[in-house]
Amino acid sequence: MKHALLGVVALALSACSPQAEKVYTVDELLADETLLAKVIGECRNEPGALRGTANCQPAEAADGKLRLERMRKSLGG
Repeated sequence: MKHALLGVVALALSACSPQAEKVYTVDELLADETLLAKVIGECRNEPGALRGTANCQPAEAADGKLRLERMRKSLGG
């Protein structure tokens, strides 16, 4: 009985907790440039608070890759 009550309480508390933000991979961000622009914008808007977060690091990496690809194309490579 005690374990069932603890299970119900744990379930209730987990339902009330805020949803965790989805963490995107570099490949996901490269495939969706609109999403990349949104994440990069948020990260650059609050660099002190968000710089080391799980989405800002892959977003910066994806942005760097896209910039290099665009430079290569513009230079004829």
